[in-house]
Amino acid sequence: MKKMILAAIATAGFSFGMQAADYKIDTEDAHAFIQFKISHLGFSWLHGRFNTFEGRFSYDADKLAESKVSIVIDTSSVDSNHAERDKHLRSEDFLNVSKHPQASFKSTGVVANDDGSFNLHGDLTLNGITRGVVIVARKIGEGADPWGGYRAGFSGTTSFELKDFGINYDLGPASSRVYLDLNVEGIRQ
Repeated sequence: MKKMILAAIATAGFSFGMQAADYKIDTEDAHAFIQFKISHLGFSWLHGRFNTFEGRFSYDADKLAESKVSIVIDTSSVDSNHAERDKHLRSEDFLNVSKHPQASFKSTGVVANDDGSFNLHGDLTLNGITRGVVIVARKIGEGADPWGGYRAGFSGTTSFELKDFGINYDLGPASSRVYLDLNVEGIRQ
């Protein structure tokens, strides 16, 4: 009974204190992806992804500036479709997963652009180093799903220099920048 009362109080405070809807990113049913690419010596692209992550976001189309995003990534879940390369990516040369098993992103602000996209500003923590990044994002859609829930989906891109996060392994000048593609679908809670 005590848990029910506390839940009711928390729900009442939540519904009056916040206008934005809260969403859990749907990683359980694989409706969200964090993918990366980096040039291989300037000749081709090496693609990969992180298979395990979780996150939440708050979103109100009428109050975009109040939106928030928080994501935690299991860095050991890196997957470039090549077991030996993935072992190297997990090593001290790159992600150093034994020392830094998680990466994270926490938004600090949202700014709408004239073309319908928006800039999602936030702090990215990778390899134990936190730096500000900007994700250029766009809403894909939102609405009721066939199972009685409500969903919203977004895609975004960003890039950064590996050295900015203490990754100094020499891949050559054409391979110093990594590009991230993020696609998230959230279920309203």
